[in-house]
Amino acid sequence: MLHENTAENRAEAPKSALEKCTSLAQAKVIYNLPFNDLLYRAQTVHRANFDPNAVQLSRLLSIKTGGCAEDCGYCSQSAHSPTGLKASKLMMVEKVVAEARKAKAEGATRYCMGAAWRSPKDRDMETLVAMVGGVKALGMETCMTLGMLSPAQAGELAKAGLDYYNHNIDTSEEFYSEIITTRTFADRLETLSNVREAGMKVCAGGILGMGETTDDRISMLVTLANLQPAPESVPINMLIPIPGSRLADADPVDPIEFVRTIALARILMPSTHVRLSAGRTQMSDEMQALCFFAGANSIFAGDTLLTTENPGEDHDMALFRRLGLKPMELEPAE
Repeated sequence: MLHENTAENRAEAPKSALEKCTSLAQAKVIYNLPFNDLLYRAQTVHRANFDPNAVQLSRLLSIKTGGCAEDCGYCSQSAHSPTGLKASKLMMVEKVVAEARKAKAEGATRYCMGAAWRSPKDRDMETLVAMVGGVKALGMETCMTLGMLSPAQAGELAKAGLDYYNHNIDTSEEFYSEIITTRTFADRLETLSNVREAGMKVCAGGILGMGETTDDRISMLVTLANLQPAPESVPINMLIPIPGSRLADADPVDPIEFVRTIALARILMPSTHVRLSAGRTQMSDEMQALCFFAGANSIFAGDTLLTTENPGEDHDMALFRRLGLKPMELEPAE
């Protein structure tokens, strides 16, 4: 008799098929399993924690584009890179809420707002707080990514009701300085600590294809898995080489290696939403399907991600129909 994957059965299932992994050595053993064994373990963990056929849909809006003081080698919005992107001012609250309303009508349950800043200025906080309130009034989850946050700024956003704060660690601590020199890996972790202390949920992941080694990718996931607690959301991005950026000529990631990374993220962080994020326009439908099987259960919907292209709504829904997937419903607030 087949086991029906109902919410009740998932709640009774063990939360992880493996003991929590705490070291790079342990994680490497898992990552290097035969591919079929790795996917089996990842899918087993996934089914114990989530509906395996439901994918959470988020929408991302750039509320302030370009002119960022950071020198991130992958980014089109860095003022250090001649990418040709013009800086814009912070969007009006009414425009942001209107875009969120459209995103909700198209099935998104979480609305993410991103600004190209090293960190927000105090004078911008009132506008940001109003954006959070406007989007939450629509009944959506809210997320922002604004760069580094002080404890006071994190507290202000939490008081406004911000659900998630995104601040990616990007890569391993060992490789970090090869990609970014204007802030440190420790700065990243400090902001994540400020976010957690303020009572918000953490969204933190990284990027594959920047010239890092396999060990760097595994180390990045081990760092995230050992945060206390682990992030509720982990976006895994595949580098989109931006003309004019320092990584414009980076070699593409091997698709099987990318799927292995998704699977390891799922095994190390059983109850986390693992988001198949930037780079999906470069992925075949078959590669995306393997990622969903490996434990990815969140995507950004819509045709743009900040400044880069993303598969449109029609393509995503067509792929969902072919795979028997459905948009994840927003869980009721506790």
